[in-house]
Amino acid sequence: MFNFKNKKLISYIVVVFVLLVCAGFLPLFRPLALEILGLPLKFFTLVSDEVKGIILYHKNYTENRILRRDVDLLRQKLNTADELRLENERLKKILSFKDKAPFRVIAAAVIGRSTDNWSSGIIINKGSSSGIRKGFVVISYLGLVGRVVETSQHVSKVMLLSDSSFSVSSIDQRSRQEGLVAGTLGSTLVMKYLPKDADVLEQDIVVTSGLTETYPKGVIIGTVVDVGEELSGLSRYAVIKPAVNLSSLEEVLIIIP
Repeated sequence: MFNFKNKKLISYIVVVFVLLVCAGFLPLFRPLALEILGLPLKFFTLVSDEVKGIILYHKNYTENRILRRDVDLLRQKLNTADELRLENERLKKILSFKDKAPFRVIAAAVIGRSTDNWSSGIIINKGSSSGIRKGFVVISYLGLVGRVVETSQHVSKVMLLSDSSFSVSSIDQRSRQEGLVAGTLGSTLVMKYLPKDADVLEQDIVVTSGLTETYPKGVIIGTVVDVGEELSGLSRYAVIKPAVNLSSLEEVLIIIP
């Protein structure tokens, strides 16, 4: 009985001793224990972050797609609004010019352009059913555009003044010097048959002289940007920038004689 009690007491003492030893060494092993115990926590945290990242990525991706679509729709609406505003401004100018013009005109829209490199022309949405005839003069509120060369019932073809086959009698608005303006198939025109002593200067305005049939007098053709001498030395010429941007025409006016 005594031995049993002694053994039990010794066991308690050993257990207490071990606990005391462990308690004494616990501060030393605590960082290691925390690090070991923290590994699973770090792993689960990393996995959790990755899962959240994937979920947020798809969420953000979806939201970005929706936002981009909304931005595209808004941009399209703004572009449409700008186009309508610009069209309204052009139509107002055309109507204002139409009301003040000293001749009768019909408005038409440009619906096509020449596709070849040796001519310069446009197609308009008015034809013989609207009273349009071959030879009628075409203008815009800025100046001369060209003349009608073909008509059908509902459309007409217009030769632009930049066409190499186009020519019209003209006059320098300042000096009253007369000449003949012709197309060059380029971005400028040329005023030919000027005397050697012609009084034509850069920045002069050139208008129709009224000597060419069907062309009314005083329609602006363009501005002189250069003056030169012919190779023969007997005459001069003037390079003219058209008053109308022929490459961006959208609406025109046809003069009805």
